[in-house]
Amino acid sequence: MSRPAVEVADLLRAQADRFYSQSPWLSYQQLSVLRAITRCRTAALGGHIDTCPGCGYDGGISYNSCRNRHCPKCQAQARERWLAAREKELLPVPYFHVVFTVPHELNPLCLRNARVLYDLLFSASAAAMLEVAANPKRLGARIGFISILHTWGQNLLLHPHIHCMVPAGGFSPDYKGWIHPKYAFFLPVDVLSVVFRAKFADGLKKLYRRGKLIFAGATAELRHQKRFAAFVDSLFRQKWVVYAKPAFGGPRKVLKYLGRYTHRVAISNHRLLAFDGQHVTFRWRDYAHGNKQRKMTLSSSEFLRRFTLHILPRGFVRIRQFGFLTNTRRSSLLAAARLLLTPDQSATSSCRPEGGNSSTWRCPRCNGQMRIGPNLSARQLASRCRPLDSS
Repeated sequence: MSRPAVEVADLLRAQADRFYSQSPWLSYQQLSVLRAITRCRTAALGGHIDTCPGCGYDGGISYNSCRNRHCPKCQAQARERWLAAREKELLPVPYFHVVFTVPHELNPLCLRNARVLYDLLFSASAAAMLEVAANPKRLGARIGFISILHTWGQNLLLHPHIHCMVPAGGFSPDYKGWIHPKYAFFLPVDVLSVVFRAKFADGLKKLYRRGKLIFAGATAELRHQKRFAAFVDSLFRQKWVVYAKPAFGGPRKVLKYLGRYTHRVAISNHRLLAFDGQHVTFRWRDYAHGNKQRKMTLSSSEFLRRFTLHILPRGFVRIRQFGFLTNTRRSSLLAAARLLLTPDQSATSSCRPEGGNSSTWRCPRCNGQMRIGPNLSARQLASRCRPLDSS
């Protein structure tokens, strides 16, 4: 893929100082992320000189990546490693995609309570899935699934939602059989929506009683008990959207589909179209009006403000596994599921990782494998010196 015309790092290099001075609300974590993106793949982080041992070709300096999970340039390798690990866990059944979204009225509260409310979003959506699936009137099965948090919409505004990838069906209550889904969309979304809303509201009340919520700015009045109770009641008048897509193909297609949602950031560099030093233009899809592709132009400060909304708290886990895919019994239960689904085959034969390393850099002259040289500091790069022999 060709290098994009504009990158988020370009905006930061041009406007970071101005944005920082206008944004006293920035946390240390947010500042650290933005500075890492600015320095990514530049001499500031050091690098190495790659050579071909076959023909002696000098590939020049390769600058180091920041490896920050919010950086638009540093997700490809992390995504491939994660998908390779998940490939071993895929079952020979169709998979469903279910999305849980909270009403936008919760956005101001999410901004000031990101860690606890995003944790609640995970737990409430997972509990709703597990409870409805376990109900004998719905599926009567013990299911497992992967949940992935996204906090953005196409226009970069705050839009917290959870993507769930769910194998079709689950274990019987005694784990001796596999129950296949009764519905074309796995579980009834109207029922999921009601249960999800109730569990989220209950969790919100518990956080309030325990003093775990911060109220400031637009949410300051919610610190009063009656106002908070009225706010929670108002959430029951909102539509809590749960969306389910029909089952899609086999394990290989599941991996490709998963790759669209894991390790993503608020906006990729390839959606950026132009930057004139003050304003940035980018592509976005208007889902509210027929999924039309449009262009949006924002001031650099507004663009960076929206981008910063989606920097997660330090150490926050945004990809989680539930049900029989949790860490405690995942290996044994996956093996049991394969035996139930493909009794005539080995429990490990359903999906194996493909061999080879497609990411290996080949020499443009002889197609040999390039050798990565020793790491060089920023000072060593400046003088093109190699490090002293540590031996």
